[in-house]
Amino acid sequence: MVSAQQVFGEISPQFARLTEEVLFGDVWQQGELSLRDRSLITVAALVALGRTGQLPFHYQLAQTHGVDSAQLSALITHLAFYAGWPAAASAFEAMQPVMGSVCDDESKEETASCL
Repeated sequence: MVSAQQVFGEISPQFARLTEEVLFGDVWQQGELSLRDRSLITVAALVALGRTGQLPFHYQLAQTHGVDSAQLSALITHLAFYAGWPAAASAFEAMQPVMGSVCDDESKEETASCL
């Protein structure tokens, strides 16, 4: 995965530093919630707010925290009823390029649940 420094460092070194040191270095490391829980919460918030630009990064991060493609699919489907069908459809569109390679490695049954 790319670092905040790689993405934002040239245009905003301070934002990159805050992202790495405060957001991921402190907030994400607090013990009350697991990294898996934080990933699910973050994906849910991004889907509900329609912030699809950040979803590919957080889909990959969720995978590293133990969330599989079927669970992400179930999360987005559940959110469709609370955040709206268009928000969920956009989230699935953002999921395809990221999860495609993962889904290709799974069984055909699981691949169908990917998208």
